[in-house]
Amino acid sequence: MKSNANTTASILTEMHTLKSKTGQSRKVLAVFDGLKFSKSALNYAIQFAREANAFLVGIFLDDSMYRSYSMYQVMKSKGDAGAVMERLDEKDKSKRDGAVVEFQRACGVAGISYTFHRNTGTALYELKQESIFADLLVININETFNRFSENRPTRFLKELLPDVQCPVLVVPDTYRPVESITFLYDGGPSSVYAIKMFSYLFGEVIHTPVRVFTVKEQSRDTGTHLPNNKLMREFIRKHFPKAEYTVVKGDATEQIPGYFRNKTKNTLVVLGAYRRSEISRWFKVSMADTLMKEFKVPLFIAHNR
Repeated sequence: MKSNANTTASILTEMHTLKSKTGQSRKVLAVFDGLKFSKSALNYAIQFAREANAFLVGIFLDDSMYRSYSMYQVMKSKGDAGAVMERLDEKDKSKRDGAVVEFQRACGVAGISYTFHRNTGTALYELKQESIFADLLVININETFNRFSENRPTRFLKELLPDVQCPVLVVPDTYRPVESITFLYDGGPSSVYAIKMFSYLFGEVIHTPVRVFTVKEQSRDTGTHLPNNKLMREFIRKHFPKAEYTVVKGDATEQIPGYFRNKTKNTLVVLGAYRRSEISRWFKVSMADTLMKEFKVPLFIAHNR
């Protein structure tokens, strides 16, 4: 059965869908580089799709300009350069095809409804277009969509996150079942928006402990209550009635990383505010960037407009 996905004219799509489950209403994108296939992104995406009864779409960004080899490798190889490139291209194609097969096999074993898209246009543009029509995007923290490794957060993620059109789950290289959830709440609308989006997507299926974590600057407020305490607790109570609260004083850039260094459970962090002007990014590092650099935990990131 052919699908009608049409992000650009360059998209190649196949659909292999199991029988849809009753009440299925969410669409989760799992993003893959077929040349460096992320099994952790696959496992996290399947876990969330299965628990939320969601439809899973594997997005394979087969950018036609991206190859696993360099021209230097071609030139130093023996034989005709054209023949060498053809052989290496065929090897890349085989690896990308194998990644799609692995995705299909895993989804079949998990018993979830799924499809996949193979996009051959510019990876970043294709993914931003796909995100317009999705409820959640799952991507590995180290994705570069080039043959090089980069420090976290990678340039690709830095360019994706400010303009993505749905919440993003950034996952580490190793899959570990989520044992707790931490909402980072700073009193601002962006942090509340991220919690809202997480609640709308997964609130009814989450059974792990939930904690609201807030840092208050000592110079501003000496109390230990939450910003907008009554309203925030009322909101959380309706969505996560068993949630616990931690309020600490100090500098958020020190207190938040310190808190996660002492965590023993595998936690999922929910946070907002990855959308700022280009100028302000020179002066203030995003907390998401800090967490990506230091910790191997999944991050649920959402920002309001």
